[in-house]
Amino acid sequence: MIDRHIGFVHALRESGLPVSLAEGLDAADALRHLDLSVRENLREAYAATLVKRPQHREGFDVLFDLWFPATTQGPPKHHDGDPREELAELLRGDPNTPEFRAFAQAMVERFGQVQAGPGRQSWFSYPVMRALSPQTLIARLLGERGGLPEKIARQRIATNIAAFEAEVATDVRRRIAEEQGRERITRSAVKPPIDRRDFLRVTKAELAELRREVHPLARRLATRLSMKHRKGDRGRLDFRRTVRASLQSGGVPLTTHLRPKRPHKPELVVITDASDSVASFAQFTLLLTFALREQFTKVRAFAFVDTVDEITGYFAPGADVLDAITRMTGEADITRFGRTDYGQVLTRFEERYASALTPKTSLLILGDARSNYQPPNTETLKRLTEKTRHAYWLNPEPRNQWDTGDSVASGYAAVIPMHECRNVHQLATFIEEIA
Repeated sequence: MIDRHIGFVHALRESGLPVSLAEGLDAADALRHLDLSVRENLREAYAATLVKRPQHREGFDVLFDLWFPATTQGPPKHHDGDPREELAELLRGDPNTPEFRAFAQAMVERFGQVQAGPGRQSWFSYPVMRALSPQTLIARLLGERGGLPEKIARQRIATNIAAFEAEVATDVRRRIAEEQGRERITRSAVKPPIDRRDFLRVTKAELAELRREVHPLARRLATRLSMKHRKGDRGRLDFRRTVRASLQSGGVPLTTHLRPKRPHKPELVVITDASDSVASFAQFTLLLTFALREQFTKVRAFAFVDTVDEITGYFAPGADVLDAITRMTGEADITRFGRTDYGQVLTRFEERYASALTPKTSLLILGDARSNYQPPNTETLKRLTEKTRHAYWLNPEPRNQWDTGDSVASGYAAVIPMHECRNVHQLATFIEEIA
């Protein structure tokens, strides 16, 4: 059991779920107080001690089922009959029964093994679902709903179908793990938590999840930049208080007194790469820009490919962020020839928008620093950053890819601090580090 516990905790960490040493020890201690023969109690004890966020629960459950698989059930009584009839009967009832799980395991055994390559077979969910086609049973089951409102009946059937699909997927992973080893399938079975998914590879559905992560980060970013402003600037000399205090030392001003600074909410300028190579990252940064508007006194946003245009107006208060992104893509003057040219963009920005940068401004540049082998124009970038209070560059590419191909990341990093920012977790780390 100790080896299984250590392997399970390691698998969670490998999959991106944060589990500290203390939390691992808490989980081990909790096991002493459980009846280990009750599997669901074991699951919930681990979840209570190791899972910090709701977004992490799905991955946790997948790994738990791999490391602590359910006992294989015997086949249901009539499994040799029409499997679709048996499935229809099960979908009318409770999915949390041994019969439900046993039927799923029997169907994986019957349909789930297919050719995966020359001389090699493996287990898959899709042939099981294709053979049974549970979605095609919905109309028939709705006709038998027994007086239940259609909406409630449809929801119950859909929930039971999802439970069946999950049982099939769990049993497929169990069989693969038995054949290939748990460690190997662990690396592919669990998607990283939403806060660790690569911006350059997120789907539209995942972008919707990311929207929920953005607003608290925007508040923290505004707070951090305000703190830097307060720490970095001392107030002006208060001459009257300084002279008055010097009377105690015969007119020698041993202690200077400063006027308190006025409360300040920072101003922000965001310049984001909107080219196809970073399209998913650009959508995330625009979501972030939208959220930042609520936290700063003034936010101006600019997008570019090989020329640059202001897009602040598309993100006016009350606008739908996804509609704003669609409008910006179709209407903003951000591309001429369609090939990213950072040097040309910096020149164009200085010509048209240099006045947007002031000693009160924090500048945030978001892009991969890949300029299609065009001159990087670092001197212009230097002049622009010198106008600002703070300047940072967030790069969505892994650091080991900087300066490969047409990347000029190090050239720009010599002028402006550049941070690897491939996911929400790294963005949160950046926000914590700039204080």
